[in-house]
Amino acid sequence: MPAAARSIGEALVTIAGREGVQDDDRARTAAAVDGQLPRWVVRPASIDQLGRIVALAHDDGLAVVPRGGGSALELGHPPARVDVLVDLSGLDQVLEYNPDDLTITVQAGITAGTLATLLAPRRQFLALDPPGAAARTLGGITATNASGPLRARYGTMRDLLLGVRFVQADGVVTWGGSKVVKSVSGYDVPKLMVGALGTLGVLGELTLRLHPLPDAERSWLVLLASAEAAQAFIERVIASPLQPNRIEFFNDRALRSVPVEAAAAGVALSIGSVAEAVREQGERLGVMAKADGARIVPLPEGFWSRAARASTEGNGAVLHVVSLPSRLAETERAIGDAIRTAAPRGEVWISGCAGLGTFRVRVGNASAAETAVATTRLRARLMDLVGSVVIARGPAELRKAVDPWGPVETGPFALMRALKDEFDAKRVLNPGRFVGGL
Repeated sequence: MPAAARSIGEALVTIAGREGVQDDDRARTAAAVDGQLPRWVVRPASIDQLGRIVALAHDDGLAVVPRGGGSALELGHPPARVDVLVDLSGLDQVLEYNPDDLTITVQAGITAGTLATLLAPRRQFLALDPPGAAARTLGGITATNASGPLRARYGTMRDLLLGVRFVQADGVVTWGGSKVVKSVSGYDVPKLMVGALGTLGVLGELTLRLHPLPDAERSWLVLLASAEAAQAFIERVIASPLQPNRIEFFNDRALRSVPVEAAAAGVALSIGSVAEAVREQGERLGVMAKADGARIVPLPEGFWSRAARASTEGNGAVLHVVSLPSRLAETERAIGDAIRTAAPRGEVWISGCAGLGTFRVRVGNASAAETAVATTRLRARLMDLVGSVVIARGPAELRKAVDPWGPVETGPFALMRALKDEFDAKRVLNPGRFVGGL
């Protein structure tokens, strides 16, 4: 081992302890990112240790790759370098809980499942439900801006994150945001951190806005003859007095993978409120469905968990597609045409938040080369819809063949680059992963 590497390793042990630093081949292989093995895997036990680790890496020009639960490591470009992989799972404590204010401050390594268990006795919850949420860390959910069906009513992490404590590229621990729901002072640093993949700072603590659990909640599936019929039905629901927590579109293959009942298209909805309001809105929903000649069936408990698993299971690529909500049917056709043209044996599962025009597309029976061609064609088709396609999961081969983020206009990219220059001029934090290789 070179003397410089040995010296850095010894310094990391001094900071995190012998049990907090791994450099053996087995640990490094298990922590590989797109086939790149880190030189060290470090698990800090406090945000102070985290700051010192990042400062050491900064001074020695080492690339720092933060990792939470490891569920989104195939998002973004393959990293330019991986020197120090920082395992944040040891930062998993609740620091401050104010149930009367519906706020909580936690360390970034706590999982959403652990938090849900802690909040359940007070009948409160964090309104985020991305696929695999129970095992995902809140820091990882923040860094990837992951979300699920509940975004239809509650928004994403950008709407629920009040404040962050994070480590800058030079190791300085910094606070941004507020610990209360309403705050009008200061720059909105938390929103910069959401979706930045840890390229602007390593998240250490999060202050989050909570919501009360509804007294009652029920879910239904409306079975329709086509994507066009689904689009028309969704538009009527959105224009109605109904207030669904979730309103998700499913294509035929996605419906079969759940499974509940088969149809060309389906719209699943949940309504949560006091029991009487849920009953009344459910009756109105039934009347609307029958007026459209559609069938409506009640959904069993556990449906949403099964749907989340089905949207990501298997080894195929997963695409995040955004389009105009009013062009749902056209978008569904464009997705299917692009994939099946490039991959004649390709299979397409489509589900997503229909009211917002955001879709998760799972691709099966398609090679990386075929998926790359399909992604390029779909991006071209969606240009008229002001849409976008991001490769949320796929092998490094795919993400090298086609830009996983897609094209970005000059103005927004210049702003992103300026922020990266301001926060991480030496390109220490997760280098190369973000848009444009930032």
